[in-house]
Amino acid sequence: MNALPLFHPLIAQWFTERYGLPTDVQEQGWPKIASGEHVLITAPTGSGKTLTAFLWAINQLKALNNDIYRNLMGPLNDLKEVFEQNRIPFPPIRVRTRSGDTPQSDRRVMLRHPPEILITTPESLNLLLSSNGGRTVLQGISTVILDEIHGVIGNKRGTHLITAVDILVPLSGEFQRIALSATIRPLETVAEFALLPFSVSVEQGIWWVR
Repeated sequence: MNALPLFHPLIAQWFTERYGLPTDVQEQGWPKIASGEHVLITAPTGSGKTLTAFLWAINQLKALNNDIYRNLMGPLNDLKEVFEQNRIPFPPIRVRTRSGDTPQSDRRVMLRHPPEILITTPESLNLLLSSNGGRTVLQGISTVILDEIHGVIGNKRGTHLITAVDILVPLSGEFQRIALSATIRPLETVAEFALLPFSVSVEQGIWWVR
């Protein structure tokens, strides 16, 4: 099985040169994500979960800390360079972070020019939803990626997160949901928490919620 042909040839070329062969998570995850399914991926650290989710979003050229920002900007900058070397336009993809530490000047820029990718926290997402300007930024969403979801299940931050995701649906229309988690049981609890459809199947330790 080889999922790389799903991607733009230059993205597939960059991935192969940078990482070699996809991990099992990526091989199984990309076809599901590319087909638009809601997906829950639970696998150990180092299995490539985050890139599994974000690389397809980059491929489409269409939330939560600075680590994610750095992990995302590296591939974006690399891909931009690869496309430019091949004289193929690479659309501008703005990436913004929004948290309690984000300066007011950056927040105003984000409101004037909504980013293609927004990395945020549960608390900041709720604040965005409470203002007219913030709701404008969040319209037209195609994918919501819930990274490290195991860290917020059963606490106040988790309530903030899922409440916000629920509110996003009437604002933006239905969108694809991709939840990423370290190995956790029971999977049904994670699926229910992430507001994913409830039929669960397993393939080699990767759990898909359809």
